[in-house]
Amino acid sequence: MTHPPVTVVKLASPIPVAVRDSRPEDIAEIHRIYSHAVLNGTGSFEETAPTPEDMISRRQAILDRGLPFLVAEFRGGIVGYAYAGPFRPRSAYRYTLEDSVYVAPEVRGLGVGRALLAELIARTTALGYRQMIAVIGDSANAASIKAHTAAGFAHVGTITNVGLKFGQWLDSVYMQRTLDVSESKD
Repeated sequence: MTHPPVTVVKLASPIPVAVRDSRPEDIAEIHRIYSHAVLNGTGSFEETAPTPEDMISRRQAILDRGLPFLVAEFRGGIVGYAYAGPFRPRSAYRYTLEDSVYVAPEVRGLGVGRALLAELIARTTALGYRQMIAVIGDSANAASIKAHTAAGFAHVGTITNVGLKFGQWLDSVYMQRTLDVSESKD
């Protein structure tokens, strides 16, 4: 079985990562990364880690829409993943996506999230989408805000005290990036 080409991104740090389409065999590492984020961080407002089977279903739902679900590899291991999904279910939002990016704790701050986000933007732009929205859990999530800003996202609003996790009220930060400025419409 041949796989699509891999994009190698040289980061500001010394580690180059390969960004590629996810595969079924990546689920265990995707699950590990997301479970850590759920159980230890405020970037996701989910409070109970999903099962590997849940992650299989979530990945397949994204792929069934023809959208990218990517992983970043470093030294043969998965160190992050990202995907784009529908922003809202109403048909008028059909050209707007929401991104999700998660990075393994052992490589945070080394540009893995930026590499994933850059490839996600390129892929969704090529698919004809116009806008990407980042809904960042916790306004103190400086790394995610910085990565999105570096990728061309602009802060468009903060909803304060909307999530309760770990006994604290958390904000959601909304950022937006134009993907395609063409005037074509359905």
